[in-house]
Amino acid sequence: MLLALIKKEFLALMRDVHGLAALFAMPLMFIVVMSLALKDAYNPPLRTLTYALVNADTGKASAQLVELWRQRHGSALVMPADWQDALRKAELRYVLRLDEGLSTELAEPALPTKARIHFIAEPGMDASLYNTLRAELGELAGELKARLILEQADQKPVPGAGMGRLVEAERFDSKGPRPSSVQQNVPAWLVFGMFFVVAGMAGLFVQERSCGALARLYSLGVPRWLLLLSKALPYLVVNAVQAALMLAVGVWLMPHIGGDGLSLAGVSWPALCVVLLAIGCSAVGLALLLACLVRSHAQASTVGPVLNVLMGAIGGIMVPQFAMPVFMQRLADVSPMHWGLEALLTVLLRGGGVSDALPWLARLGGFGLLAGGAAWLLLRRNRQ
Repeated sequence: MLLALIKKEFLALMRDVHGLAALFAMPLMFIVVMSLALKDAYNPPLRTLTYALVNADTGKASAQLVELWRQRHGSALVMPADWQDALRKAELRYVLRLDEGLSTELAEPALPTKARIHFIAEPGMDASLYNTLRAELGELAGELKARLILEQADQKPVPGAGMGRLVEAERFDSKGPRPSSVQQNVPAWLVFGMFFVVAGMAGLFVQERSCGALARLYSLGVPRWLLLLSKALPYLVVNAVQAALMLAVGVWLMPHIGGDGLSLAGVSWPALCVVLLAIGCSAVGLALLLACLVRSHAQASTVGPVLNVLMGAIGGIMVPQFAMPVFMQRLADVSPMHWGLEALLTVLLRGGGVSDALPWLARLGGFGLLAGGAAWLLLRRNRQ
């Protein structure tokens, strides 16, 4: 009986060509578009930013600072007469203005008390990029000041020495790849796509109820648990195919269209499979619950997508959690999509195993069981 019911579900899925296409095409398109759009947010193109520079100081130190900046960021453009308008229109990304007396200031052993380097950015520059460039200017000026003071004390710096040598930065216990837009967006939209089965299952359930198919199954004595299981298993297969396609897009397609490639180096495949199964169970459990709640096609086609968008918006799918304000980061903890995303990032980005993802797996599994149990109770009430 179970095999016959599963076959019925697959036939219903195959007949809904547009709905099936949306389940696969929609998250794939989001992965491609969002990964390309956010590529520079994870890898700021510092060297390719257009800038202009005016140096009012004629000293040697200011010339050295200009040369160091040129080596890192390329040559400056000629300062236009209407540079304010160029900044406003983002034709220039930033302007550097070095005041007279900068070389004298850098040669003095005392700390500066007056700004002599002015960094003027265009209005739309991202805050992280703005802070990075500002900090780099301070670093270069500080190192140049230290070198000049050493020269005055007749001490020559050790070749290769610099302030950058003072700090060593690394990611703690990092077994996975470096964060990138693809490493964030593939897991994020994979979770979103897997939860999108909610709308499809609810629509088919309403259709079966309206055409009398459910009533006939009840009259044949089909148990409620068997009916729900026969609906859950096909959609778990759909989730598995979705996950395989989206991972393949990240690994093989994105590098060919100008994006970063998804790296699966060091990934625990058993852990990845367990995480995907937990996400699928959570998504299917929610889909069963919603299918038993809605009473019309209009409700099924509206409530499901709206619920998905809300869970995605607060769960770190559309906007990474680290970019949210503190109260939104706390709110994200109630979204099942956030649990699934964190579980995937634990495995794909942090090199974790099943034990590392266990807190998220427990939430996903518990939510799936609770939602499935609620669907079973609702089905009993509807049948009566």
